Amino acid sequence: MSGKGAGLLQSVERAMRVLDHIAASPGPVAARDVARSLGLTLPTTYHLLTTLVTGGYLVHLSEEKAYALGHRVDDLARGLHRQIAVPPEVRRVASVVHQQAQAAAYYAAFRDAEMIVAHVAECPEHPRIRPLDVGFHQAPHATAFGKLMLARLPADDRETLLDHTGTPLVTAATVTDRMLLGRQLSQVRGTGLAVEVDEFQAGLSCMAAPVTDAAGRFVGAVAISMPTARLRADRWTAERAVRLGAVRATRAVSLSTAVRTGRAAG
Repeated sequence: MSGKGAGLLQSVERAMRVLDHIAASPGPVAARDVARSLGLTLPTTYHLLTTLVTGGYLVHLSEEKAYALGHRVDDLARGLHRQIAVPPEVRRVASVVHQQAQAAAYYAAFRDAEMIVAHVAECPEHPRIRPLDVGFHQAPHATAFGKLMLARLPADDRETLLDHTGTPLVTAATVTDRMLLGRQLSQVRGTGLAVEVDEFQAGLSCMAAPVTDAAGRFVGAVAISMPTARLRADRWTAERAVRLGAVRATRAVSLSTAVRTGRAAG
């Protein structure tokens, strides 16, 4: 991560900021509001908006004199889902963990200092935490699979990432102090298990264990979420399901990699 930020094209970086700003807005946004919010001049903002409209990433709603997301954003989302799709064997592992733990189960993939939710196994009785849909990657300091990644990153990369993301308060229980978070991550490294209690959503807790490839490299995590009261009452059953799931997912990932490598060589 030490090289991130070098060689940025300012115009591209600004265009991405405009796109992010409009994506985060509840509705269409006027050009003047974009310029004011991002500290850009109005002519520059219009150039960026026009470029994004031409590319299909935004649409100009002339009657409202505002801009909204375009169809290409949906194309990108579908492409992301294809690229992070997990092998059938890993999906089966998540389903087994879901059944054994009686909790929503997740597979999160490690990609370039991000943990991104790639698959969810749930049911009406044991639904996912609603923000944790496929593609979710925010707040690593407040999620179990995020803490697992932070514990695995080299210290310099971890600090660089936290400098970028910050450690904002998500709930009243979120660990935001970097020194306290560091002690928590040391415990994660020691136990091979990450647990967060009420840090991401009040009344809900998560647990995650690491998944590695055939070379022993950290590639993802098996995780569950459940009401905090249930986790406290049935901690060891939940932990056993997550740890066994991570072992099985590790085998599945290694097998899938071997099959792909064999096909490529053939």
